[in-house]
Amino acid sequence: MDATPREGSQGTGPGPITPDGCAVEMYARLPAGGEPAIVAAHAPAGASLLELGSGAGRLTRPLLAHGFQVVAVDESPEMLAYVKEARTVCAPIEGLDLGERFDVVLLASFLVNTADAALCGELLASCARHVASNGCVLIQRENDQWHDESRVPREWERDGQRIKIAAVERRGTDRVAVRMEYGFEGAEWSHSFVSRVVPDALFEAELAAAGLALDGYLTDDHSWVRAVPAPCD
Repeated sequence: MDATPREGSQGTGPGPITPDGCAVEMYARLPAGGEPAIVAAHAPAGASLLELGSGAGRLTRPLLAHGFQVVAVDESPEMLAYVKEARTVCAPIEGLDLGERFDVVLLASFLVNTADAALCGELLASCARHVASNGCVLIQRENDQWHDESRVPREWERDGQRIKIAAVERRGTDRVAVRMEYGFEGAEWSHSFVSRVVPDALFEAELAAAGLALDGYLTDDHSWVRAVPAPCD
């Protein structure tokens, strides 16, 4: 994840903690899950891909294995130290301008749900700034299950790592405070942050404000989105 501070962000556990509360050693161990397969299903084979907020390479390595030409961007040098296989750029996402265009720009890890609406706009603008005219932007969003207090706490395991949504607390109509807990081989970490609830209509308007247009929702729960550069008037 990108290291830009987020409202209410805090992390605990062994090893370095980034300003947005992410534990570097935990993310270095966190399995990729199904995200790379979603990207591969909706992006051209062998495409150039700009991964914004790559963290410790959780998605970078499987994306490279899928044949993508990946440039990994993250603000945390401690995170990027784990990314050996791809070209890396240590910089914030907002304001980033590499002077390059990519077939695919990837904004995963729910970064678009930052509690700071202005920051969200800057993240989307960076996506628009780096996507080729015939390319696409793939975005991962939080879905309703993340905000369902009736289903908390809930816990699951992935490749030997325990992942738990320990607490969810509504704050007004459009903010949710979340506490995640992780365990692996006796080590324990936590990550607390505040997310912004962004309904589809608002999200599509924010895409448009950044110069992007919705091309489609890729999953039934609308947690994955494909956007393209908006046509010029």
